[in-house]
Amino acid sequence: MHDTIGSGGASQRNLFRISALAAVLSAAGLPLYVHLPLFATSQLGLDLASVGLMLLGLRAFDFVQDPWLGGIVDRYPGHAGLISALAMAGMAVGFLLLFAVVPPFSATLWLALTLALIFTSFSLASIQFYARGVSIAGPGGHLRLAFYREGGLLAGILLATIAPSALALRFDDPYRPFGILLAVLCLVAIPAVRPLWRLPVIRNQRVAWQELLTPAIRRLLLIGLVNTLPLAFTSTLFLLFVRDQLALPDWSGAFLLLFFLSAGLAAPLWLRLAGRYGPRRVLLAAMTLAVLSFAGASGLVAGDALPFAIICVLSGATLSADIIILPALLSQRLARNAGNAGVAFGLWNLATKLALALAAGAIAIADLAGATWTGASAGSLSMLTIGYALVPCLLKLLAIALVFTLSDSEDLQ
Repeated sequence: MHDTIGSGGASQRNLFRISALAAVLSAAGLPLYVHLPLFATSQLGLDLASVGLMLLGLRAFDFVQDPWLGGIVDRYPGHAGLISALAMAGMAVGFLLLFAVVPPFSATLWLALTLALIFTSFSLASIQFYARGVSIAGPGGHLRLAFYREGGLLAGILLATIAPSALALRFDDPYRPFGILLAVLCLVAIPAVRPLWRLPVIRNQRVAWQELLTPAIRRLLLIGLVNTLPLAFTSTLFLLFVRDQLALPDWSGAFLLLFFLSAGLAAPLWLRLAGRYGPRRVLLAAMTLAVLSFAGASGLVAGDALPFAIICVLSGATLSADIIILPALLSQRLARNAGNAGVAFGLWNLATKLALALAAGAIAIADLAGATWTGASAGSLSMLTIGYALVPCLLKLLAIALVFTLSDSEDLQ
């Protein structure tokens, strides 16, 4: 019997496996962008412009890589367990090399190589995971699967985001044990989630990936790209904003905890509201709340701990709506169309990572043009406010306009 969520057949164990794998995978995504600028500058001696341009270059490679990896996932559904195991092992090795090994040669080249290994492995594992979700969800089950999947994702982000601060209480260099922790989680996940890859997979007729880009899927991919850009800017500049604009460096861990804890606690609420009022309407409401939170951050000054804590709660709550509803909409659309889910989620994965790279690249280019992002000077604080608050606000308004182009018929039923 096809084990699906929509038909009520999915076991609770498999739902927890979905959450667990999502948690591990998320440790290779957003937290790297949060910690990487500070790690690369303080531990490896690189400048922010070099890191940003490096990330932009790696994402350019993804234009070819991610759709190709999606093709592998579609071509070998019977080897999903092996593909996932290789990808998770690649992530484990990458984290050890990045955080726990002193670069044996040029730090710039070492960082580029280790990040390439981590992100390639992450792409393969996450494309496999999301593509198989189209089959596991079944008719009408995409929002529920998204709830478990993205709930685990938020838990993983929370763990990986606060871990360095917690480890710093015991270790002089928290990044070394952080890398070991992430590697262990990746390796433990391999046997823990193996039963997921034994579940039946829906095989649609094979089509070229270009043929998957129907108008509806193109709109969703564009929305995914534009909607991730605000988060990309705030993630890249978060630690700098807290340290320099707010002058509260010791509060960074607490603010991150508030942000992601709020995201996790709000997830059930968004799921319930989406089921009652429709995903598109709920997504628009959450995105509007995000605009208000970005706008509020633009007026903060040194010492504004409480106002920023409130902004972290509000913006964190809106994040869970984004990462639950948008992938669910794409899964539902793929389930209606003939085509390859692996390739489609390869493109989705590319759009998300491209947004993170574009933000890092924009910051790097501004740095090369003479912008100053660090320090307490008036110029650097102004750039931080523009990059952290005003640019994300404008990008979120653009994303809202794009969501209005979705028809009610594209809501999940």
